[in-house]
Amino acid sequence: MFPPAVVARSLLTLGALFGVPWPAPFAREAAACAVSLSLSRSRPGAAGSRSTGGRHSSSSFAAAMSAPAKAAGALKSVDYEVFGRVQGVCFRMYTEQEAKKLGVVGWVKNTSQGTVTGQVQGPEEKVNEMKSWLSKVGSPSSRIDKTSFSNEKEISKLDFSDFNTRY
Repeated sequence: MFPPAVVARSLLTLGALFGVPWPAPFAREAAACAVSLSLSRSRPGAAGSRSTGGRHSSSSFAAAMSAPAKAAGALKSVDYEVFGRVQGVCFRMYTEQEAKKLGVVGWVKNTSQGTVTGQVQGPEEKVNEMKSWLSKVGSPSSRIDKTSFSNEKEISKLDFSDFNTRY
């Protein structure tokens, strides 16, 4: 396990190497998330203890997911905004992790107003599970005061192939 300062320095170095300007606040948050994730993975039975080995097949994921959902005719899309203590507490990382676990697609990002916003798409029952998670659970260190949902609608096909964090 690496200290957060080492992780932050490594992220800044990698960013410079590949021409990605990693702002210092992001590096600190990423380091805190890396520590949080490594701690949760080191505890047996902890959330996030299962690893996929870093392999994702996003295009086949979306294709496999949309076929059964289309057969049932129940694809849903919803925008969300989460208010409370949701920045600097790995909320985006846990949101992405939960979305992938549930098998929904979309995105999440921080706003300049201190909230987290995004969009979720997928089978209606899975989107509803994600809505519940966004309203009640969040990351372990977060405090959710309120979650608002808008533009909820049925869709004929998914607009995204996976779930990711936007910056």
